[in-house]
Amino acid sequence: MPKIVFTPSGLDGNVDAGLTVLDAARQLGVDLDSVCAGRGICGRCQVVVSEGRFPKWGIDVSREALRITTQTKTTARPLAEGQILGCGAYIQNDVVIDVPPTSQVHRQVVRKSIDLDDVVIDPRFELHWVELTKAVLGHERSASGQLVDALLAQHQLSATGIAASVLSVVHRASDAGTATVALDTSTREIVAVWPGFVDTIYGIALDVGSTTIAGHLCDLTTGDVIQTAGRMNPQIRFGEDLMSRVSYVMMNPGGEVELTTSVRTAIAELTVELLTELMIPTDRVLDMTIVGNPIMHHVLLGIDPTPLGLAPFILATDEAVNTRATALDIDLPNASVYLAPCIAGHVGADTAAAMLAEGPHRSAEMQLLVDVGTNAEIVLGSSSRQFAASSPTGPAFEGAQISCGQRATAGAIERVRIDRTTLEPRVKVIGCDSWSDEPGFTEATSHLTISGVCGSGIIEVIAEMYLSGLIDADGVIDGNNADRSTRVVRQGRTYAYVLFEGEGEQLQITQNDVRAIQLAKAALRAGIDLLIEHAGSPEVHDVRLAGAFGSHIDPLYALVLGLVPDCPVECVRSVGNAAGAGAVRALLSKGLRTEMETAVRKVDKIETATEPRFQELFIAAMAFPHATAPSPFLAAAIELPKRPTRSAADGGPRRRRDRDRTATRSLSNEGESL
Repeated sequence: MPKIVFTPSGLDGNVDAGLTVLDAARQLGVDLDSVCAGRGICGRCQVVVSEGRFPKWGIDVSREALRITTQTKTTARPLAEGQILGCGAYIQNDVVIDVPPTSQVHRQVVRKSIDLDDVVIDPRFELHWVELTKAVLGHERSASGQLVDALLAQHQLSATGIAASVLSVVHRASDAGTATVALDTSTREIVAVWPGFVDTIYGIALDVGSTTIAGHLCDLTTGDVIQTAGRMNPQIRFGEDLMSRVSYVMMNPGGEVELTTSVRTAIAELTVELLTELMIPTDRVLDMTIVGNPIMHHVLLGIDPTPLGLAPFILATDEAVNTRATALDIDLPNASVYLAPCIAGHVGADTAAAMLAEGPHRSAEMQLLVDVGTNAEIVLGSSSRQFAASSPTGPAFEGAQISCGQRATAGAIERVRIDRTTLEPRVKVIGCDSWSDEPGFTEATSHLTISGVCGSGIIEVIAEMYLSGLIDADGVIDGNNADRSTRVVRQGRTYAYVLFEGEGEQLQITQNDVRAIQLAKAALRAGIDLLIEHAGSPEVHDVRLAGAFGSHIDPLYALVLGLVPDCPVECVRSVGNAAGAGAVRALLSKGLRTEMETAVRKVDKIETATEPRFQELFIAAMAFPHATAPSPFLAAAIELPKRPTRSAADGGPRRRRDRDRTATRSLSNEGESL
C-alpha cells in the first residue's frame, strides 16, 4: 500500500493504490476543500506534489507517484501554476502532497502583532519637491542633470548621482515641470522620482519565520503601521523544521533553488497583498527590512544553507546585507532591502531584531528573552553583558508530533481547564468566546470542526494534567485514575486522557504526546539554564516570551511546565512578535540599525551542541516543573502536586521510577536531533 504524507498538517498513512488524493485526504482527516464532491468542477481541491527524497518519512517521490486526469477541464477556480486537482490525481506510489492555504477549509490564523511605543522616526529616505525648467532646443543639460541642479538650487542639497532604475521616468518628470525626488540620506543618491507632488513614501518590514511570514506596511513619513498581513511559509512542504529543509537540499540536487524560489514567491505575493487593498503603487515603496533565522536568511539570499546543518555551523556572513528588492525577485522597482545581521549559526537576524525591540542590552536588570518556536532562540543579559543560544525544541509546541495537534486555525482547542476532583475538562476553541461547559457552546461552535489542539492548548492541557494528578512529575500518565474517571483509557501498555468528544471525534492526549512536550520543553529549559550558568547564575525576574506562539502562552502554565526558571508569575510576560517589532523599528530608524549591528557583535554565543553540561541539564529539565530546581514562587501562586517520597526498601515503585529514568535518557538523546 502506498504511503501518502500531507503537509503542512503532517498527517500521513498507507492507502489503497488507485485512491484519489482527495479521498485519501478525507480518509486521513486532512483539511482539503471540495464543493463538487470530487467531480473536477469547483477547482477547490488544488494541491502540490513534492518530488524528491524525503528522509524524514523514509520515502522517495517520483513523477510516477500519481496518475493525473481531469486536469484540462475548465473549473470554477482556475488551476494555479504548479498545482493539480486532488480529485483527479490517483495514487500509485509513495507521495508527499502539500495543501496550499487557498485549498484549506480552515485557513491558517496568523496572529502576529506589533507593539511600537518609543521609536524615533529617522528614515533612510526623504522627499523633496522641485520645479523644473521646461527643456528647449539647444539645452545641453540632461533630464537627470536638471533634477540634480534643481535639488541643489532649491533645497541646497548635493546629490551624488541618480539610480539607474530612475532613468526611465526622468523625462516624464521634466515634461511635467515639477517633480518629487526621493533622496537616500546615507548615500546622497536620488533613488526615486515622480512627476508632480508626492508626500508619502512607504516601507515594508518582514519577519520570515520557518512556519509563517509576517509583513508590515509602514508610512515612512509618520511611522504608522498601516497594514499587516501574514501567510504560511510554503517551505513547510520541504520539511516542518529547519534541519528537514537542509536535509532536503542535501538529498536533492537543486533543492536550494526550490527553497529560495518558494520563499521569494511568497514574499512577492505578500507584498502585493499589502499594497493592493490600499491601492498603493509599487514605486512608492522605497525601503524594506527583513529578519529571519540563519537558514531563512541564507536561503532568501540564494546561499546554500547546508553548511548551517553541519558542524561547525558557519554563517556565510554575520554582517547586515544591503541589496535591492528586484535582486530578490520582489517587484518593487525603487526599493532597497536591508537584511539584519545574524548572531551565530543557529541564532539569526530575527533574534537580533527581537533584541532591538526588547533591549536586553539596554536593561539595568538581567532580562531573559525567549522566542519559542521550532528552534528556540534565547538571549540572557543586561547592559553589561549578553549571552545567546538556540535550543532544538522541534515542532511539538506548534502541534506537530502531537496525536491531536494542529495549527492555530478556527476550531482548534486553545485553552484547557481540568477539574481537580472529577477530572472533567472544559475547553475553549478559536472562533468561539465561550467555554465548553457554558450554555450555548454547542450552538456557537456548530459551524466549526473541533478537530485538534493548537500550541497554547497543548501547553495548558499538559500543565492541567500535571496539576490534577493525571500525570506525575516524571510525565507518566497514571493509570490508577481510570478508577476515578472514564476519560483515562488504556492504550496498550500506557494510558491516554480523553480531552474532547464531539460528533464522531475523540481527541486524546497520549503518553507519547506528553513525552513529545517533555522533550521540547527540556531542550528549551536546558538552553536557558546553560546561559544562566555562563552568566554566573543570577536571579532572573524579567522573562519575556516572544514569537507568535510565545505570545499565546499563559505565563502561569509556562512556569508549571518549567519552560522558564521559577520567578514571580507577574515577571513572566508575552511580548508578541518581537522580531517583527524590531524589523519595523529598523525600517523607521537608521540609528536603530546601527544600534542593532553594534549590539549583536558584543553577544557571547553559546553552542549547546558542544556544551558538556547540556545533556545533564536536559535530563533534569524533563520533569515537571523541574527535577532539582525549587519552585517557591510558583508554589505561592498555585497548589502544586506533592512529590511522593520513596525509600530504598520500596522496591516496586523505585524499580518503575528507574525504568522511567532510563526511558527519559533515551528520549533526551532524541531531543538533540530535533
